[in-house]
Amino acid sequence: MFIIGVTGGIGCGKSSVARICSDVGVPVIDADQLSHEVTAAGGAAIPAMVETFGNGVIDGQGALNREYMAKKVFQSHRALDQLSAIVHLHVIEQMHLEIEKLEKQKSQAVVLDVPIPVKNGFVDICDQIWVVWANDENRLRRLAARGMDEAESRRRIAMQMTREEYLRLADHVIENDGSLEELQEKVLGLLVDELGQRGIRLPKDLSSR
Repeated sequence: MFIIGVTGGIGCGKSSVARICSDVGVPVIDADQLSHEVTAAGGAAIPAMVETFGNGVIDGQGALNREYMAKKVFQSHRALDQLSAIVHLHVIEQMHLEIEKLEKQKSQAVVLDVPIPVKNGFVDICDQIWVVWANDENRLRRLAARGMDEAESRRRIAMQMTREEYLRLADHVIENDGSLEELQEKVLGLLVDELGQRGIRLPKDLSSR
């Protein structure tokens, strides 16, 4: 099975790229969705988070208190690193289980939608890494559309990997500073080319789009 890792900084559009792939029938495993599952009440990551950050890290239902942790991690690199290490461990474990399911179903390709490209369990299992990037102006505009103020957006961008760090991992870079239609054209062209080189056909016919 051909494994494509799609990654990029906040507001760059990696999830849009993953969605385009999903729309043509390529299975997508969403690390953010898995992250929510492992930090929900009774989730696999909760005990280690309580041990590291104290009982304040969980809400009244026993799930991750996201507002509390957001303030904590985006003010401290150390707290962010600790949180990331805990969550990544359990997300990667779940991701591997999902990949095994797809392999049993004879899927020929899968996209892993992952914001932070950790080496162990992500980079090292991907056949290719596609980095999605955009300039700061467009990133800030997209984050504002989600309801995030500029100061918070800039703080989150500053806490993440730089463009250069992402690009060092990239097999392909998808610049996302244009329209959704332009992004779609880039992604589908790349997808058809890379899958075609491996004798893999898209599950859905593009002519029907």
